[in-house]
Amino acid sequence: MEPPPQQTREAWLNYVAQRMAPMFERLGSPLPTQLRIAIGFTSSGRRSRHVGECWDNQCSEDRHFEIFIRPDLSESKGLMPMQVASILGHELVHAAVGVPAGHRKEFRRVARGIGLAGQMSATTPGPEFEEALRPILQDAGPLPHGRLSSTIGVSSHSSRRKRPHSSRIKCVCDTCGYAAHTTRRWLNSAGAPLCPKHGQMNVQRI
Repeated sequence: MEPPPQQTREAWLNYVAQRMAPMFERLGSPLPTQLRIAIGFTSSGRRSRHVGECWDNQCSEDRHFEIFIRPDLSESKGLMPMQVASILGHELVHAAVGVPAGHRKEFRRVARGIGLAGQMSATTPGPEFEEALRPILQDAGPLPHGRLSSTIGVSSHSSRRKRPHSSRIKCVCDTCGYAAHTTRRWLNSAGAPLCPKHGQMNVQRI
């Protein structure tokens, strides 16, 4: 009996992640049990080129890894599920090996092990990944998501309000100088981002 189509985007993402879990177990890097996955803009905002993001569980009050996949991906409707699955796979690798591992040796080992290809900072689905994901995506059913256009004027087409000043917040690693930007909303809800090498970063307002 075939599983029923997933009714929400989050249910679809979690179903695909659960079906991918054995791929990580075979590589000796199982997925964490405390994991949340959602469609949403990354911490660098809608103008960022980042298509996905994984927050370390140390940033979460209840120690969950948090994965976000942006809602305005540009692939056609037919290709979008594989594109989303590929981005999800990349972020799941971060959760499996630990965010501080960055895109280095351990990340590369697991990413290639599940069939991702290309540069490790911007992986693409290789033939093995696509072959493994096709039956999973078929069972998952259509992705219940319509591409969100972020090029239309935000002030007239959404409930977002203009702010009187910039909300970008700079976080810096005191050890190596690695810097990242986030917003007050994400800082309050998830904490400061982590330096890939040295962990917790200090907050500097800009």
